[in-house]
Amino acid sequence: MVKAKKKFGQNFLKDESVLEKIIQAKPKDAITIAEIGPGLGDLTQKLLSTCEKVVAFEIDLELCGVLKNKFSSELDSKQLTLVCDDVLDAWSESSLLDEEYHLVANLPYYVATNIILRALADNKCRSILVMIQKEVAVKFSSQVGDKEFSSLAILANSIAKSRLLFDVGSECFEPAPKVTSAVLKLVKSTEYVKDETHEGLFETHKMFQEFQSFLKVAFAAPRKTLYKNLQQKASKESILSCFEDLDLAQNIRPHQLPISKYHLLFKNLK
Repeated sequence: MVKAKKKFGQNFLKDESVLEKIIQAKPKDAITIAEIGPGLGDLTQKLLSTCEKVVAFEIDLELCGVLKNKFSSELDSKQLTLVCDDVLDAWSESSLLDEEYHLVANLPYYVATNIILRALADNKCRSILVMIQKEVAVKFSSQVGDKEFSSLAILANSIAKSRLLFDVGSECFEPAPKVTSAVLKLVKSTEYVKDETHEGLFETHKMFQEFQSFLKVAFAAPRKTLYKNLQQKASKESILSCFEDLDLAQNIRPHQLPISKYHLLFKNLK
């Protein structure tokens, strides 16, 4: 029996009903599925029963051996491609795959945020369905005005419809993590990047990174005013001018500003 390795953040999902709910929530088209961290292959097996093509990335070489034995026929038929490498090393600056794909995965907690952000910036990724720490899922799916509303929610909801689907208790894993998990779904839509507010904003990975850096400044001190935080990036005069143009109160807090206004601020202060 393969033991979970702490260095890879491994917690193997063992609850059959949760696996079924993930499969029911995935897109129902023929686009390739990218799975990150297939582990023992339980989710992989269900994906292969419903998908034409799956590309799985596994960093643990011992688990790669298990997966090669378990899915030898699917590997031979090319229905499954197994990449035994760190997905972040395999991910080029432009895209994870050379074709459109949906990301479906039970992500290790320590790398989940980084992977989701990479997938959001990846123009070939059409949707993201991942199980992650609930605290992080809430940050990605929160709405303006919520106390959890942050730069992660703005990035996610700028180019996708973000929704927390359901919680997953620690008893559903082996070994059991110390936190509650949740399944997060992000479905990208071109309307989010082509309207008058967002036109051309994320045409390149560099643009996405620049907006991400801007938001990091905006939320540097969430309890302070947005005006105060932005002074790390621009002069008081230019910030005040932007606030006046957008009819923003000088004492507005970062979590109170709508996403569309963040895009306008970014453009005007850039």
